[in-house]
Amino acid sequence: MKLTYRGITYEHNPTVVETTSTSVAGKYRGLDWRFRNLKKAPVIQPVANLTYRGTTYNKAGTTTMTTPNQPQVSTQEKARYLMINHHKHLRNRQQVMLSRAANEIGLAH
Repeated sequence: MKLTYRGITYEHNPTVVETTSTSVAGKYRGLDWRFRNLKKAPVIQPVANLTYRGTTYNKAGTTTMTTPNQPQVSTQEKARYLMINHHKHLRNRQQVMLSRAANEIGLAH
């Protein structure tokens, strides 16, 4: 399909999505409607990978959490890192609360 925007002509090929009809239907403001389910979800690939201050991301804005000097990290490693960081923050917060309580009752120096 040939489209034009502000005098620039370009070719647009929309993605064909296969659907299946369901038995759920109705009428809304006088118009008939029917739900459809996807047979297979379309996978849209990013147009270009970009780098900003060492972080690689695609044009859609999703960061990949890699830098040029570091290898790609698996999802399990990311989850492990996030869990460890979460526990570190919890321990630090608990330690601060304990030291404040000790100061209030006069146990600290």
